[in-house]
Amino acid sequence: MAYCTTFFFDIYPYVCGTVFLLGSWLRYDYGQYSWRAGSSQMLAPQGMRLASNLFHIGIIGILFGHLFGLLTPHWVYAAVLPIDVKQKLAIGAGGVFGIMTLVGGALLLKRRLYQPRVRATSTHADIMILGLLLAQCLLGLISIGFSLHHLDGHEMMKLAGWAQAVVTFQGHASAYLEGVDGIYRAHLVLGMTLFLLFPFTRLVHVWSAPFTYLTRRYQLVRSRR
Repeated sequence: MAYCTTFFFDIYPYVCGTVFLLGSWLRYDYGQYSWRAGSSQMLAPQGMRLASNLFHIGIIGILFGHLFGLLTPHWVYAAVLPIDVKQKLAIGAGGVFGIMTLVGGALLLKRRLYQPRVRATSTHADIMILGLLLAQCLLGLISIGFSLHHLDGHEMMKLAGWAQAVVTFQGHASAYLEGVDGIYRAHLVLGMTLFLLFPFTRLVHVWSAPFTYLTRRYQLVRSRR
């Protein structure tokens, strides 16, 4: 058991992080033609807007919530956001964004499996990664039930301590997870696995998010006469 803890929470994060960064770089250099979102909206637009918006808004909210909750040192917000308030905020916002992601993702997965034109252009990796994202989302929602028994926020601080120890390359980060419920550990392992698989799936299009669209100059388009 001690070996598994050491591997998954001291070693595995760096394996996943290395593959995530190096794999993304290599794919960008050597697999430009596969670097795409692979949208299937043109094949079957029915219901796509609702499902896609729910999924993407939800997962973006979850991503930024985790970045803030896990990687921001406590002293940054301690004066304005007590731990117990942060815990309740995480439960509320995480629940809303989690349900959005789960519903939107389930609709997208159903579409990939049962819409003939979309299924014909979907790879096994497309279906697998969407299924894993839904499983991760479901684990997160289930963990809310456990978080309700730790409203003081100290359980969440253990998770944050582990994440911050990993990204700052501190040794024996797993010590922060002493006594943490198994549901959180499973959530962490599956989350890291998603980073491991990231370079080999369509998720690489996240790197190409069109943020410059918000700041670029307007383009004037006129019809021909």
